[in-house]
Amino acid sequence: MNKKIIIASILVLAIDQLSKLVLNMVFYLNSTYKVISKFFYITNIHNAGAAWGLFNNQRWLLVGVSILSFILIIFMMKEYKNSKLKLWGFSLLIGGLLGNLVDRIIFGYVRDFFDFYIFGYDFPIFNVADIGVVVGILILIILIIKGDLVNEDRSKGK
Repeated sequence: MNKKIIIASILVLAIDQLSKLVLNMVFYLNSTYKVISKFFYITNIHNAGAAWGLFNNQRWLLVGVSILSFILIIFMMKEYKNSKLKLWGFSLLIGGLLGNLVDRIIFGYVRDFFDFYIFGYDFPIFNVADIGVVVGILILIILIIKGDLVNEDRSKGK
């Protein structure tokens, strides 16, 4: 794995874990702080499932899926051309995946806190790791659309 991807992934993981640590020091569990009325709140919750409450209380299933996803991502990285987008896409994805994996292994749940109401819809509460995963995947989709999927060295049989 590329050293830059490792360093950037660790940075994303550190920012995620630090934000959760600060959250737990400042806010009581299940408390809410209004940042922008009817739009953005900080809400300290523990999520024992995945997004939208899927697989609630299925800790080891979610840990297993995360570990398998991590292994798949490592193999996928070899298929992409080297670029800044590749660096950021995989770094955000890996750092985010590891941030939530650490929570699941240590606590049995993920610590979430970004709480948005968008056009009257109470969007599922999320965290920095979730942002990393979503933005990382979007960047990788852009790479696929641009045609930057195939690593030139692998396509030449090297």
